[in-house]
Amino acid sequence: MGSTTELRRRLRQIDGRSYRAYQELRGPWELDGATLFIDHVQGDPFASPSRMRLRVDARAAAWPAALLDSRARRIGFEDYLARAVARAIQELVRGDRGSGKSGRVFIDAGRQAILERTAATATDRHIEARLEVGLPAAGRRVLAGEAEALLIEELPALADMALHASAASADEALRYAEASENHSHLQCQLDTLGLIAFIPEGATLPRASGASQTPLSDHATPFVGPESLQVELALRNPIDGRTRIVGMGIPRGITLIVGGGYHGKSTLLQALERAVHAHIPGDGRECVATHPDTVKIRAEDGRRVVGCDIHAFIDSLPDERSTTNFNSDDASGSTSQAANIIEGLEAGARLLLLDEDTSATNFMVRDARMQALVARDHEPITPFVDRVRELYENLGVSTILVMGGSGDYFDVADTVIEMRAYQAFDVTAQARNIAGSHPTGRSQEARSALRKAAPRVPIASSLNPSKGRHEVRIEVRGTDELGFGREIVDLRAVEPLVEPSQLRAIGFCLAAARQFMGEGATLPEVLDALEGWLDETGLEALDRRSNLSRPRRYEIAAALGRLRSLKVE
Repeated sequence: MGSTTELRRRLRQIDGRSYRAYQELRGPWELDGATLFIDHVQGDPFASPSRMRLRVDARAAAWPAALLDSRARRIGFEDYLARAVARAIQELVRGDRGSGKSGRVFIDAGRQAILERTAATATDRHIEARLEVGLPAAGRRVLAGEAEALLIEELPALADMALHASAASADEALRYAEASENHSHLQCQLDTLGLIAFIPEGATLPRASGASQTPLSDHATPFVGPESLQVELALRNPIDGRTRIVGMGIPRGITLIVGGGYHGKSTLLQALERAVHAHIPGDGRECVATHPDTVKIRAEDGRRVVGCDIHAFIDSLPDERSTTNFNSDDASGSTSQAANIIEGLEAGARLLLLDEDTSATNFMVRDARMQALVARDHEPITPFVDRVRELYENLGVSTILVMGGSGDYFDVADTVIEMRAYQAFDVTAQARNIAGSHPTGRSQEARSALRKAAPRVPIASSLNPSKGRHEVRIEVRGTDELGFGREIVDLRAVEPLVEPSQLRAIGFCLAAARQFMGEGATLPEVLDALEGWLDETGLEALDRRSNLSRPRRYEIAAALGRLRSLKVE
């Protein structure tokens, strides 16, 4: 391991040389209070930045041991560390130091969700941050003086500020760790209490804008739920001295969220959709918890569907295409929504979230008048309203549905929640009375009983992550597009993907999943094996050079199903 003196001497030796001379710096360097690992050096100042790790001894860092007491706590602590490093970068690193990406330092610090990520790691031996660093250049030549200031002065100062504990930082880190653990503990209580979701009293659900997940700071109405749905859950870690928390529990079954426009229906659904993840302190949704096996369903015109058995919702197509083994390169709104449900069930979903605004109208319901005009024999779609009870009673899958335009769902709902000015009211009794006094007159259209479709068997050879000289080439564009080898996978409709690093991890997961395919392994078995492997080896096993955050099995399965190259048995 090189010393600070040796690193300084090496930098001065390569000053002014071709940029590739920076390659001589690869390896570990012992700096003032920290170890710098230069793992990869960019070939050009305009190329992707160099990759480095900054590590400090855990005993010297002096973080409270309680931060590592559980997996959920460790994830929260590591998430905090990445954010602390990001703040230190803003304060300590000067930034622009020459041409291209010179002097830029970046860490994948996350947004509102607390996720397992590779950006920072904490063990009982060391604390480590993983950085992207643009080594300074004048044109395409080494700028050693600036590199010396960056590597030998600023990065150790950054480690001292962000990776070592102070009284204030230890308190903040503990809040992150406890928020992560509380969310996990709340999720664990849902099944025992017969619930699928929980929203605490006083939660801030509205967001700053449609393009932001930060909380609305001005005039945000704190959430208040109906007394009839009020439950009390235990907290693993006290909040303001309280060891229990009161809020609205949504029971298993079929739940409608109704109300006028702009009164908070979709805001509530989005909060539930995002609550499969823990949230950072101050987000307003820290204690909102949704069943971990939740999938958001929507129509998705134009998506690829491979070997999906959608006949429970779509059958007898005019062109006589099979719907028990449905394939399409350009699915319609109704066929795509049916496929999304079947694929979610295949991956193990126990709760479906739907919003009428993002659903295919003809998939959701056919009213009595339309049934009278278009005979059932001429309509291949079995509306969701005629399957949603069977999903729960036959398969144990609950549904939460935002519905503002059709009262036909009153006949099948177990719970009806009305949103008025962002406040929730239990109107189940009123909805049942209306359903009884105002019959819809529509006929039930399911031709046969709902059964769970047989799982598909993906073929490993149909997944090719290579591109050019790269055996595995994964690229991302925000949270919308995943580049997998030569393919571009459109994931705009897959929710809740919250960070580009999740998409990147999905790409590497698809590449890794090939090792678990074969000998008739079904998709659920492949997902089980992949999750077990990730639990054992960690995200680093996917790729040691990339910024990754852990995706759920449902988003991995969704990306796999949208691969244009996918083939199934």
